[in-house]
Amino acid sequence: MEFLTTAGNPARQRTGCVIVGIYRGNRLSQPAITLDKAAKGLIKRIVRRGDVTGKLGETMLIADAPGIAGDRILLVGCGNKKEFGAKQYRIATMAAVNTLSKTGTREAISYISAESLNRQNPESITRHGVEAVLYATYGESNRKLKTDGARTNLKKLTFGFIDKTDAKTSVKGVRIGNAIADGVRLTRDLGNLPANICTPSYLATEARKLARNRKSVNVKVLNEAEMKRNGMGALLAVTSGSNEPAKLIVIRYKGAAAKQPPIALIGKGITFDSGGISLKPAPNLDEMKFDMCGAASVLGTFLAAIRLRLPLNLVGIIPACENMPGGTATKPGDVIKSMSGQTIEILNTDAEGRLILCDALTYARKFKPAAVIDIATLTGACVIALGIHLTGLMSRDDDFAESLLRAGREAEDLAWRMPIAEEYATQLKSRFADFANVGGREGGAVTAACFLSKFTKGVTWAHLDIAGTAWRSGAKKGSTGRPVPLLVQYLLSKV
Repeated sequence: MEFLTTAGNPARQRTGCVIVGIYRGNRLSQPAITLDKAAKGLIKRIVRRGDVTGKLGETMLIADAPGIAGDRILLVGCGNKKEFGAKQYRIATMAAVNTLSKTGTREAISYISAESLNRQNPESITRHGVEAVLYATYGESNRKLKTDGARTNLKKLTFGFIDKTDAKTSVKGVRIGNAIADGVRLTRDLGNLPANICTPSYLATEARKLARNRKSVNVKVLNEAEMKRNGMGALLAVTSGSNEPAKLIVIRYKGAAAKQPPIALIGKGITFDSGGISLKPAPNLDEMKFDMCGAASVLGTFLAAIRLRLPLNLVGIIPACENMPGGTATKPGDVIKSMSGQTIEILNTDAEGRLILCDALTYARKFKPAAVIDIATLTGACVIALGIHLTGLMSRDDDFAESLLRAGREAEDLAWRMPIAEEYATQLKSRFADFANVGGREGGAVTAACFLSKFTKGVTWAHLDIAGTAWRSGAKKGSTGRPVPLLVQYLLSKV
């Protein structure tokens, strides 16, 4: 879809549809007032009749309004004016696009972007608008026998402003929004693929595609023999029951001088998680194809960074494998040795994500990163603690944690900081190894982070547990593309 920006009187715009906001309490937005005057009070009469109430996400389409150059007017409920912010703007924009997708409208101008959003400038508004539109029109067209994407005739959306300066400054937001939306789309596509297609080798191929014909990007893929030479006993313990070969995917983006330390992103890439010998129950087991969403989000973030040509250096590390039962699978009670040299007693083979991440965290030290962020669908405990709305964030570094939380707020991709302390780490004590891979039911998301922290001493590190936010269950089952917006916003804050 094409996105543009413009300024001017909404009543004079020759377009398929002019989109304006209506607030609760029969309050018209300023662009709606302008249209109403040109249409001889038509909108006010509709509002007074109660045909539209201003409820957030409510829509009403008006065709051939008198005095209006556009073919249609779309009234969109924006909720309470005092509460109208980026979140509400995204909901209203998605509602508008969903309504227009059922019509023959090919182009539209949205003046919802001209509204005053709390703490949002024109650049940020258009960024949120582009992301919302592309999220609303996303369709999983990649792996069904017949394309089943979200169909819409809408091909061009223009973000309308009253002030020409606002329209001009908002252009950058379109570029950022498009890049983030591309990254989210890639992440969702990969997450939605079935596990018999999206294997570790498939992820490696997708990473290589990002490097194709790009001098700033290169990819290296380590096989199991190379992992063994590197002493990655924890990662290899997870993949030992699978016939599918594991891959350690290393992708580097060079957007700054070589002397600038990179930011490292590490994504959990379990392309299917059966639980191993500690087998998961059958209900919803199909959703364990989503256990590689951390890996997918790293690739999506890299795509956005490449598109934006961010002036910084990045390294992405994706440990990718399956967790399967079998004659050679790791067993509860086994003791393994990680790349760091620390030994781990395996009490539960379904706590495998931390095992592949710990070797990836150790491997990341080779690049002397300025900061490390690991992203993983790590624990069901995090879903119990935070539900499906907030990503769990753990870090020992207050400033680093706050920078990520702030990025989430700005991107409308929210996280919540959870504790990480030695009191929790005591739950990982083992009689037979340096520590165990699980610490019991209590504080499971925190003890998982404590486990990872044992491999990050001296490193500026944060852990994002996306078990609740990476995908949705039920009728709308599918990958969400989170936390790509948060991660890209964090990277934008560093340039």
